[in-house]
Amino acid sequence: MDLFLIFLYFVALIPLIYTVWNILDQRRHQNCYILDYECYKAADDRKLSTKFSGEIIRRNKHLGIADYKFLLKAIVSSGIGEETYAPKMVFDGREASPSLSDGVLEMDEFFSDSVGKLLARTGIHPSEIDVLVVNVSMLATCPSLSARIINKYKMREDIKVYNLAGMGCSASLISVNIVQNIFKSTRDRNAVVVTSESLSLGWYNGNDKSMILANCLFRTGGCVMVLTNKPALKSRAMLELKQLVRTHHGSRDESYGCCIQKEDENGLAGFHLGKNLPKAATRAFADNLKQIAPKILPATELLRFAAALLFRKLSGGSAARPVINFKKGVEHFCLHTGGKAVIDGIAENLGLSEDDVEPARMTLHRFGNTSASSLWYVLAYMAAKGRLKKGDRVFMISFGAGFKCNSCLWKVLRDLDGRNNVWEDSIHTYPRTNLNNPFLEKYGWIHNEDSGQFHLPDDYEIPD
Repeated sequence: MDLFLIFLYFVALIPLIYTVWNILDQRRHQNCYILDYECYKAADDRKLSTKFSGEIIRRNKHLGIADYKFLLKAIVSSGIGEETYAPKMVFDGREASPSLSDGVLEMDEFFSDSVGKLLARTGIHPSEIDVLVVNVSMLATCPSLSARIINKYKMREDIKVYNLAGMGCSASLISVNIVQNIFKSTRDRNAVVVTSESLSLGWYNGNDKSMILANCLFRTGGCVMVLTNKPALKSRAMLELKQLVRTHHGSRDESYGCCIQKEDENGLAGFHLGKNLPKAATRAFADNLKQIAPKILPATELLRFAAALLFRKLSGGSAARPVINFKKGVEHFCLHTGGKAVIDGIAENLGLSEDDVEPARMTLHRFGNTSASSLWYVLAYMAAKGRLKKGDRVFMISFGAGFKCNSCLWKVLRDLDGRNNVWEDSIHTYPRTNLNNPFLEKYGWIHNEDSGQFHLPDDYEIPD
């Protein structure tokens, strides 16, 4: 009789056991892993030296001595070195009249190099890719850029494709979020995310100071990632996505207009970076942190911060403003290389040390602002330096037009050594204590020129 009752109890529990098993199994298949990634490095003949940068500026006939002085100040303080890359049309002297084929060529060079390398290294055949997400903000073609990749690598007819444009520097985390959501509803999927920016058609050839800044900051780059939710591939994966939060302030006119593609008063197209950009970025950053902090920080730190806020309120605001310590839940900070001021601002707001922001500063110096792909160059620096150990948590923060702030937290699944890494041939020269570029030394004489009498001859050649 006792055995019979036990049997009945067991039978009654079968539906519950089955339900619990299904829930656990479903969660196991909803994880988002990065198997590997490949950052693009253009050929050495695309490097922007100090001399050639001056030649590009000299070719712009819309500039005067005041503009030269402004550009010199901007470049000297940019934190960008002499080994960044530019698109081919700049070296051909056609930045004033680029064609659609220039933009397509720029992307094709990246696709051919990085997508192929990554698929070969991971052993993932193009026919095994279930999802393709491509984000390139400043170039839209027909057929789409994603279609070019599918055609080149002969991917499956039923592949799910997402082609994003206009998302700006925060686009790569938007692409990852798309893959994350797909993984939550489908099992055993492989995805490829391709993130880059086309500079060819966005190169500005006028003299609007708010638009010519983009020429000083943005450089050629790109990244390809292979992601999966297959439990069988977890042992091979580098990173696991733990949290992702997106903040969009597009409903605010000031935020929407601070970072926008437009034409100047002479009809020349470019990318406007407004004076109110830092303010818009700070607001979006603060709102994003409010959402992600409770998801990634331990309860003890959240309680400490809440208690400090309460104490400040009770003291009538006389106590110091409390600062939440993100280092309690994060080992590494992977920051968007939007410029020296962007890195400085994040470091100040989060209370980060120079060691924390070293990867972002060195990436800005070596590769410049590669838009949405910049985060992955910073991550590659950390790996190349041997910083990323199993169990570590990496906090990524990006900003983009709209205005958007996106952030996420990755967990490192195995020690990463940086082999086959974009930094492999130059990591031994970093970090550098002196990030000053030689522009002031070479072109500092401009500051002594009289604005009313200065004239640069058309046949002037910049000395070596």
